[in-house]
Amino acid sequence: MISLLASNPLLPSPFIGYKLSSGNFKRLSPNGVCFPPRNFKAKCTMDTSYGGGNVSKFPRSSVWDPYKRLGINTDASEEEVWSARNFLLDQYAGHERNVESIESAFEKILMTSFLKRKKTKINLKSRLKKKVEESPPWVKNLISFVELPPNVIIIRRLFLFAFMACWSVNSPAEGGPAFQVALSLMACMYFLYDKTKSLARASIIGLGSLVVGWICGSCLVPMIPSVLIQPTWTLELLTSLVAYVFLFAGCTFLK
Repeated sequence: MISLLASNPLLPSPFIGYKLSSGNFKRLSPNGVCFPPRNFKAKCTMDTSYGGGNVSKFPRSSVWDPYKRLGINTDASEEEVWSARNFLLDQYAGHERNVESIESAFEKILMTSFLKRKKTKINLKSRLKKKVEESPPWVKNLISFVELPPNVIIIRRLFLFAFMACWSVNSPAEGGPAFQVALSLMACMYFLYDKTKSLARASIIGLGSLVVGWICGSCLVPMIPSVLIQPTWTLELLTSLVAYVFLFAGCTFLK
C-alpha cells in the first residue's frame, strides 16, 4: 500500500487535497473530488476571543484615565464607581484581560479618593491649628482647659448621664429629681478627681458645671412651647435635664 501511494500520489482520496510543488501548495481535483479554494486558511481556536468565543473585548482597555475607562465622570460618587465596576465585570466576565483592566481602573480610583480624603483631613487640621495660634490670648487660655478623651470614655459617661435623665423622667417627684442630680454631681466630681488628682479642682469644676447648667436650664425651659412638654414634667425636672448635659460636658471635656 505504501509503495502504491508513493508511485501514484494522485489517488482519489478525500485526505489528499494539495500537492507540494516548488515550495507552494497547488490545488488538485482528481476524480471530481472538491477541495478547498486557493485562499482557504484554517483558523486556529486561538483566533477567537480570549477565554471564550462569545466574549467581546473591552473597548476601553487601553484608555489611560481610569474614570474614562469605567465610563464615569470624575465627580462620580462611590456608589456610581462601584455600580460601573460591577456592570462592566458582569458584561465582560470570562475574559481575563478585560477583568484586569476594569479592576485596575477601579483600584486607581479608590486610591485617588483615599489620598484626597487624607489630604483634606490633614489640611483641615492644619487650618484649625493655625486659627488657634492666631486667636486672641483669652481664646487660647480657654482652649487650654479643653481636651478630647477617647471615644470609649465619652460613650461610657454619656450612657451614665443618659441613664440618670431617663431615671428622672420615669420617676418624677414633687420636689424634682434631687437624688438623681446628687448622684450625677458625685459621679462628675469622681471622674474629675480621677483625671486631675485634685479634690479641690474636681469640686470646683463639678459644682460650677451644676450651677451653670441649672441657670441655663432655668432660662431655656420657659422658652420651650408647652405643646412639646408633657403635663407631668415640672420645671425642676426639665432644668435637671439641662444640668445633666453640663455635668457630662464638665467631667468629660474639661481638664
